[in-house]
Amino acid sequence: MTSRILDVSLADLRRDRTSVKWRAHGPDVLPLWIAEMDARPCPAVVEAVRDAVERGDTGYAWTGPYAAGLASFAAAEWGWEIDPATTTRVSDVLGGISHLLGLLTDPGGPVVVSPPVYNAFYDVIGAAGRRPVEAPLTTDGRLDPVSLARAFREATANGRRAAYLLANPHNPTGTTHTPAELEALARLADEHDVRVISDEIHAGLVYADTPFTPYLSVAGSEAGITVTSASKAFNLAGLKAAVIVPGARAVDEVRRLHPFVTYGASHLGAVAQTAAWEHGRDWLHRLVGELDDNRRLLTRLVSEALPGARLLVPEATYLAWLDCRELGLGDDPAAAFLARGRVALSQGPTFGAGGAGFVRINFATSPDILREAVGRMAGCLA
Repeated sequence: MTSRILDVSLADLRRDRTSVKWRAHGPDVLPLWIAEMDARPCPAVVEAVRDAVERGDTGYAWTGPYAAGLASFAAAEWGWEIDPATTTRVSDVLGGISHLLGLLTDPGGPVVVSPPVYNAFYDVIGAAGRRPVEAPLTTDGRLDPVSLARAFREATANGRRAAYLLANPHNPTGTTHTPAELEALARLADEHDVRVISDEIHAGLVYADTPFTPYLSVAGSEAGITVTSASKAFNLAGLKAAVIVPGARAVDEVRRLHPFVTYGASHLGAVAQTAAWEHGRDWLHRLVGELDDNRRLLTRLVSEALPGARLLVPEATYLAWLDCRELGLGDDPAAAFLARGRVALSQGPTFGAGGAGFVRINFATSPDILREAVGRMAGCLA
């Protein structure tokens, strides 16, 4: 019988995992915060990395097969055709975004985001010497054309160059943007001359009832640019590599990036992620099925144990956005859950406007750990 992917025991995790997820807090804390899975590894990845190390193949990265692997995966999973020859390989998605902001915007210039949104977007905008302009989501977590149009007008006033960072699927809400929503975004971006940079690192983690739509596959997106990686779907953050995919009108611009930006991709990262894309699809489909089970379990646990809280059930990712405003825990309920319940969650206010009173929960763990965590959270309300 095949072992479950998300069935690693808490004792084994505490003993064997040395990443930031398991070292940032004390041994009595259940870590359901950073986007890292408590998963057994994909066998194809283990074999590829082990074989490379054993034969001493640990030099500088040769990333051509990596881009070809992505193209094969994208065609099979989403019907999205990518020309590997137009792509640029970089260290990771945020690194790629940082380089693109330097290319497409000016120092101190505006970068539009739709909060609540991936908190590291604010970090990369600040590190690039740019400033965020917020176009909040609707109350049900969808892209808001009115909000986007206002923010795009503000960002491009006086001829300023501006970019928009799209989380596709959205983090932290788990929303899967529809083709119609993405086409509306592309029209607005073209109308206001805003460059869309789409972070699609969670694209492999979409549930069957809400298909994933690559931004560059919709009409009007030709000036956009996608940055993606296998690292999130296959739990490979420690094996760094990512790909910049330009739309048809952005190919020449992306080629202006200095060749140095490609040097950050790790050779073992490229080996690992190529194996994942080329040979890991069955493993990934099993994983998404287990995540779907956990998604349903978390929905039930919140309903039963946290009356007054409201879970925005994600359509993608293993991250869930929980509204705790009726629980009396203040603007940063994650602080209370950590101090009183010893459960580490992501702090809602770090995700921008609309994040106060919320937490983000990582449910890519065993069902037993998930039950224990929600039970501890419920104990904070007694």
